[in-house]
Amino acid sequence: MRAAALSDPIVAIASAPGRGAVGIVRASGPDLAPLIAAICGRPLAPRMATLLPFIGSGAGADGAPLDRGLAIHFPAPHSYTGEDVLELQAHGGPVLLQLLLARCLEAGAAIGLRLARPGEFTERAFLNDKMDLAQAEAVADLIAASTEAAARSAARSLSGEFSQQVGQIAEHTVRLRMLVEATLDFPEEEIDFLEKAGARAQLDGIEHAVAAALARARQGALLREGMQVVIAGQPNVGKSSLLNALAGAELAIVTPIPGTTRDKVSETIQIEGVPLHVVDTAGLRHDHEAADAVERIGIARSWQAIGQADAVLFLHDLARLGEPGYDEADRAIAARLPAALARIEVYNKADVAGAAVPPAGGLALSARTGAGIDALRQALLRQAGWQAAPEGLLIARTRHVQALRRTQEHLRLAQLHAAARDAALDLLAEELRLAHRALGEITGEFSSEDLLGEIFAGFCIGK
Repeated sequence: MRAAALSDPIVAIASAPGRGAVGIVRASGPDLAPLIAAICGRPLAPRMATLLPFIGSGAGADGAPLDRGLAIHFPAPHSYTGEDVLELQAHGGPVLLQLLLARCLEAGAAIGLRLARPGEFTERAFLNDKMDLAQAEAVADLIAASTEAAARSAARSLSGEFSQQVGQIAEHTVRLRMLVEATLDFPEEEIDFLEKAGARAQLDGIEHAVAAALARARQGALLREGMQVVIAGQPNVGKSSLLNALAGAELAIVTPIPGTTRDKVSETIQIEGVPLHVVDTAGLRHDHEAADAVERIGIARSWQAIGQADAVLFLHDLARLGEPGYDEADRAIAARLPAALARIEVYNKADVAGAAVPPAGGLALSARTGAGIDALRQALLRQAGWQAAPEGLLIARTRHVQALRRTQEHLRLAQLHAAARDAALDLLAEELRLAHRALGEITGEFSSEDLLGEIFAGFCIGK
């Protein structure tokens, strides 16, 4: 049923919602000649923009066209999807584009034209070998890029750079698999195989290549997805002031009254092109110390946000260090923080703390004056594992990182089998096969239908 659906001609508005100078309606299918004849009134020269009226419903000699614009026909297989593609560039009014879309559906009813699902144009491009799965994902990443670095990196991934890197690793893995599996047919040769064929050296080379790709992918995933950072601490230590200082704007209300922040305040900031999603939370204290039920709810939400964070900025008041009640409350908060959660110890109010200094490893700053904020930004990047962005950085997704980690684990097991005195070549061959399969998941050589549905469902309708 799915295969039949993917053979249907499809159509959608390909430009962004809202008013604009130009709007685009795009159609794709095995044969769009009847649709072209109905909308354009004549055949179109391949890949040439033709200015003409778009024929409306029932329009003939006495009928009025819907609009006058450009029509471009991309015959299969030289198109984005690998099928016949028709693009109609009209004036960008929402009502007009809906009328043009409805007219296309009416004119294409005879050939089974239907409205496209989200991402279906790019899905067809993948299924018709116009791009691999990593490139298809890069299309959505390029559209969604929120920084210049992310846009440039997505463009490189779309060009196939990341796929080529993965493909080269897969090619070396296949060559080693062929050697190992061929030797399985000649058991008398197994003892000398690893030395004569240089299999151990080949395996080392593949492992190094995977490690390099994984480091690059982790950076790319961070560039795309960012890191969730929560500012936590006791009331009135300057959490809202710190959020404002990091964001460079007055986002949160700042007063000397404890408990001012009652709910989460979130802001996405960029540091060297890396998006960090920073959350200011209500001050943490015991429920019986809260001013009212609203503050208690805010405290509960603070702990919930901490549980979902990638890192926490544990904020302290440098001017109050040494006060018994204050230090005890800080220790109580520290005891509740998840042990596995990355933590940066930050000591605020350095401008009024006199000679007080933070404990070893702590970072002193003043959210009010801005002193130490740049050092905190760099600490956040280090915590995220971010290195200075190289020019060749590629966008990546969490699933790419996970696939490379699985590849790395299978290669590690393959090394153990290869290093054993009585090397079990059948087990070595199996680990190499699984490593190859994990690599194939990145480009779509091996992928489940559920995975494809999840990936393309995140695209916009006209892409």
